[in-house]
Amino acid sequence: MFRWGIVSTAQIGRDQVIPAIQDAENGVVTAIASRDHERARALADRFGAPHAFGSYEEMLASDVIDGVYIPLPTSQHVEWTAKAAEAGKHVLVEKPLALDAKDIAPLIEIRDRKKVLICEAFMVFYHPQWHKVRELVQSGAIGRLRHVQGAFAYHNVDPANMRNQLSLGGGALPDIGVYPTVSTRFVTGKEPVRVQAQVERDEKFGTDIYSTVKADFGTFDLSFYCSTQMALRQFMVFHGEKGFIEVHAPFNAGDYDHHRVELHNQDHTEATVYRFPATRQYRLEAETFARAAMGEDVPVFTLEQSILNQKMIDAVFRAGEHDGWEYV
Repeated sequence: MFRWGIVSTAQIGRDQVIPAIQDAENGVVTAIASRDHERARALADRFGAPHAFGSYEEMLASDVIDGVYIPLPTSQHVEWTAKAAEAGKHVLVEKPLALDAKDIAPLIEIRDRKKVLICEAFMVFYHPQWHKVRELVQSGAIGRLRHVQGAFAYHNVDPANMRNQLSLGGGALPDIGVYPTVSTRFVTGKEPVRVQAQVERDEKFGTDIYSTVKADFGTFDLSFYCSTQMALRQFMVFHGEKGFIEVHAPFNAGDYDHHRVELHNQDHTEATVYRFPATRQYRLEAETFARAAMGEDVPVFTLEQSILNQKMIDAVFRAGEHDGWEYV
């Protein structure tokens, strides 16, 4: 069994990832660390973890864990990923891993030198619906791909929430804009050449709260919008010459809608529906990461992929500062 340590008592860990790890067939949460020992102990007791630490450093120095999951605020991801890897621990770190692509390269050096696994936690990479979409697109089910369209939006104006705190790495593009980009890149195996964007920031928070983006991938375009201050919505559509594929709950399957992918023919007279009941993408992520960390040859989201995805987000921010194209 892969022994997990959790760095902080953040909500996504409490609500999504820790339950998924505990339900996984090859992992167990062994320790919780917090800067407040009482909070660590309370969360450890809740999930039956035997160890609680009053500092992150203390847990990283212990021999009771094999690796860590890091759901800290975005601004702290690179720092604590490096510290955990230097301590010889495998690292699964919440997205976005960084706020600038250049900050990821040093982690590759640490990964290779310490011979540990470091992965950005893109749970969608492990969901079978996305593997089905990739298979359909790359097999020619919709003919030549011409356009990808997507959206991800929710409404959150809580000033205490890290997503609305610029100093912690908050904002719509870092939090959710990364999903249309990573899923398009995964499905097509292509990288963007250039982007155009409009980026709106909140006057009080300073964070980006709405972006509309067009990306040129050479043989097709991607257009999407994301927002932290709009009505709840998410979708992705892959439109080709012979048909189109719609993913109804692309990023939070089971919450926004059912796990459902629809393949439509050219004149919209036939549709094939693919369903993925009871799929738990966070569990699949945890299990696959543990298998890879324990030496099994299974595909994971690599740091090299993280750099490519972050380069696109970096380009979107630059494009939002002027009219015209920005090259990735």
